Parts: sequence; C-alpha cells; structure tokens
Amino acid sequence: MNFKSITFFVVFLSCLLVSKAEKVEVVVEGATPIAQTDEDFICVTLDWWPTNKCDYDQCPWGQAGLFNLDLKNKILEKAVKAFHPLRIRVGGSLQDQVVYNVRNNIENCQPFQKQDKGFLFGFSIGCLDMKRWDELNEFFNQTRKESVTEKNLWVGDWYSHNARDLMSYTISKGYKIDSYELGNELCGVGVSARIEAKQYAKDMAALKNLVKEMYPNPKTQPKVLGPGGFYDKKWFDTFLDASGHDVIDGVTHHIYNLGPGNNPDVVCRVQDPFFLTQIAQTFKDVSNAIVKFAPWSGAWVSESGGAYNSGGQLVSYTFAFGFCALLWHRVMGSKVLSVTHKGSPYLRVYSHCAKKEPGVSFVFINLSKNTSFDVDLFHDLNLNGGSPNFEFKGHKKREEYHLTPKDGNILSSIVLLNGTPLELSDSLEIPELKPKLVDGLKPISIAAHSIAFVTIRDFNAPACS
Repeated sequence: MNFKSITFFVVFLSCLLVSKAEKVEVVVEGATPIAQTDEDFICVTLDWWPTNKCDYDQCPWGQAGLFNLDLKNKILEKAVKAFHPLRIRVGGSLQDQVVYNVRNNIENCQPFQKQDKGFLFGFSIGCLDMKRWDELNEFFNQTRKESVTEKNLWVGDWYSHNARDLMSYTISKGYKIDSYELGNELCGVGVSARIEAKQYAKDMAALKNLVKEMYPNPKTQPKVLGPGGFYDKKWFDTFLDASGHDVIDGVTHHIYNLGPGNNPDVVCRVQDPFFLTQIAQTFKDVSNAIVKFAPWSGAWVSESGGAYNSGGQLVSYTFAFGFCALLWHRVMGSKVLSVTHKGSPYLRVYSHCAKKEPGVSFVFINLSKNTSFDVDLFHDLNLNGGSPNFEFKGHKKREEYHLTPKDGNILSSIVLLNGTPLELSDSLEIPELKPKLVDGLKPISIAAHSIAFVTIRDFNAPACS
C-alpha cells in the first residue's frame, strides 16, 4: 500500500521517569520493503482562519490565515523551497463556507467576519477574489442547505457551478493543481456540519466527472480526495461502497488524537508511548476499509496537528511536539523497512532506505526523561522468519543528527542540532543541517529526551538496491 500523505511528521517526548541507561538490540529486515511513500510524503495545510480566531484565551493565528498571509515573507518562501517537492493543501474548517468570486459578480467580496450566530464556527461566509487566488498560485506555481429535520445535516446535491468557475479560471491561468478535496470534516457526526455517506459519495462522483471534463488529459488530471474528516467505520464503509470504481484517488482522514488545545493532559499525552500508539489503529482501520471497498485508492492523513482548536497552549510550538520534518525530508527515502526491538517502549525506531544515496536511514525517538539508550543493529535477511542473520558493524563513519531541547527542557522552543541551536541567519537563511560523523563500529547513543536521525551508507539492504 502506498502511504500518500501525511500532514507534518509529528512526534512526541516522555514525561515519565526511568532510572538508567539501557542497551537495545534493533533488528532491521532489509530484504524487502514493507511500504513506500511519495516524494512529497511531507505536506502542509494553509488554513482560512482570520486573526480573531481565538481559543482558550489565546489568538495564535495572527497573520497566518490564507487571506492575511504575507506571501512575500522570505522565511516562508525559503521554508517551502527547502521541502521541494511539497504538497500544499489549501483548506480547513471554514472551507465549507468559502465562495469564489470568479466572475466578479459578488458584491462586497470580503474575507470571513466574526458573527454571533447563524454560521459555522461563528464566522460569516468568506469570499475569495481572483486577485488573491492569483497571488496564492504565484506563490506555489459548494453551497448547501441545512436539513429541516436535523440541525447541521446538509442535504441535497452539491452545487458545483462555483467550483467549475474556479477550475476554469485556474486552468486558463496555467496553475498546476495536485488534487481537489470536497468539503472539510463533514463525515460521520461531522464537526460543525455533516453529510450522509451516500450523498457524499454521489457528490464525489460529481466532482470526479467535473475534474475529468475540465482536465481531459489523464496525465495532468488532478486527483480527487475525500472525505477529509474524522474516521467513523460505518460512515467510511458506506461512503466507499457507494462511491463507485475509481472515483476517489485518496481516502483522507484527520488526526487530532491529543484532544483540545486546553486539555491539561496534552503535555503528558505527547510523552506517553502507550497513548500515542493507539492512533495507529485508526490508520489500520482506514487502510482495511480501502482494501475492501476501494483498492485502487490509498490512505492519506490530510490534517494532523496533535491538539485541535489551534494547538496546545505552550506546547505545540516547542520541542515536545517534535516537528523535525525537514530532516525527515532530507534523509529518509521512500522505501520503508520493518524495524523492531524488544527494549523499552520509550524508544521508538523507524527505518527507510536512505534518500538518493546508498544505505539505510533511521529515526530514533527517545521519549524517556532520564534514560539514554545504546543501540546495536542486527540485519535480518531471513525471509522465512527465525533469528537475525548477523549483528551489523559499519566500517564507514555514520552520519548522525541529534536533536535536543535547550537546557533539557522539552517545552523550550529552541532546538539544538548536535549541541548547536538551530537559528535563522542574519539574512534569514535556514541553518545548514550538518551531521556529525561517528565511528561505525560503536553503538548508536541516543540521549534522553532526544530525536536522532542516523544514516549508515554501508548498510547494504537488498530492498534499497
């Protein structure tokens, strides 16, 4: 199965005390890959929220919303370029009440305005004019009625005329679109509104037909994604069963498993490996539904921010949230290897073929506050099970990137790479991410409360050849 997209690789670090260093044997099955990711596995969302979107006595969005974002900001520009290729999703909670002023026939076309009642999430309908759409595309080259019997249930067929206008304008300007997703968080019980599964399947078929009509060349035809919300087994199964063959290209779902941003348990949850592991079942459930009802499709995570409602107070922007996406993008290739160990659950290990060059790359996440780990690697080439073939000892120097929080405080917003703070240069350049070279014969040392990326160039896994 192709794991298509995951919005921001988010990892989390431990608040429980353990007492001593431990030796761990990590087994890598290098004969065959167990999965493969896209080149643009890392993705980001640009959301609609205005400056006065506030939760829990904080208004964190500032000028980051789509209507206000400074698209000429050099830091933003360089960050996006550093991830090339990068899939950028335009959307979010207010997506279901956006109208596009393609024909200049909407009087007083204004962004979202705060409203006391009568609108989703307390904001008015927002109008996007084509000048702003042009600006957005230069930067990265539906109307419904509410049910009279059940509040927040939207009924009736999707009104696609406004979307058609937007597609027509976009095509005329030569803008490249990777994919179109219909609605936001309308599945299951919904968030602020919902649609029945069979109706959504009908609307998705309409979107697919519209995309085929507007983009007749299959080679340049954007993908069709949905439903872009929280997993509900009955709803997802019904939708996928009713959607028809080859309608949906990516089955998207959202992950905010930490709960609301004001949850007092957020800090401990982001450090608890037992809690974090639970969400894996959701991805498995989505994947199983796809195998049963839509095997031509793939499982996508189109939003994942840990804590919903603008993130966790005093947590989301800190080391604890582990946003190390750029290093992942630089060193982790597309082929995923099976990796296991029988040591502490506070040590999490992931392995891929190395990016572009020979070898294998690893991510080690130490969730423990006090325990460090010395890791020995074993290479298992036995396709039929049994004991690992041999302990691996490298003869070339390893490339190691160790990320730690300033002063050992996981709630610090300053991250150290191999002991040096990661800071923008005076000219606002992203700092160079240099590894330290380590004797390949020595164990891999993982400090407490740290994330380590390690690339071993002479780890010769057949899956990576």
